[in-house]
Amino acid sequence: MNPILVDFPERIETERLYLRPCLPGDGIITHDAIEASVDDLKPWLPFANKEQTVEDREANIHESYSKFLLREDFRIHIFRKEDDVFVGSTGLHRIDWNVRKFEIGYWCDSRHKKNGYITEAVDALVKFALNHFEANRIEIRCDPRNTNSRKIPEKLGFTLEGILINDDLSANGKELRDTCVFAKVRK
Repeated sequence: MNPILVDFPERIETERLYLRPCLPGDGIITHDAIEASVDDLKPWLPFANKEQTVEDREANIHESYSKFLLREDFRIHIFRKEDDVFVGSTGLHRIDWNVRKFEIGYWCDSRHKKNGYITEAVDALVKFALNHFEANRIEIRCDPRNTNSRKIPEKLGFTLEGILINDDLSANGKELRDTCVFAKVRK
């Protein structure tokens, strides 16, 4: 199988949301969401610790879209169906097409947190990866102290396979952190 020929739909829909690939032109909406959420995102995500302009974010979107086209990484944006408002981002990352293994990441615009949007979006993405890509393994990794992020795989029936100690640097790059590894596997 040649991954570049793998089909990906224009939209994945849930009851309240639609998910679509990030597209050129999305720099302004992601910039606005990150700026509104920076205090919530900074402890966990390196990109929130970097001062970036709308142009920087747009360049990042173009890079992500290039990787999407090459089927190297799937950055997905999440929108509410009722009004097309951007509520966050998710995606399939660290892809191994031979194993059919994917890692899911996510973040929420703080103005839309505590509505279950990320859980709903990740659930749809998990089902999509299992059914469309016939995934054998889907992982969600997060800092054990990030209780909001940990709740997502726990709610979705992932298994906590372990906690890797001193596995990575913190989002600000200044200290070591641990990493929870949650997985859902095809049986």
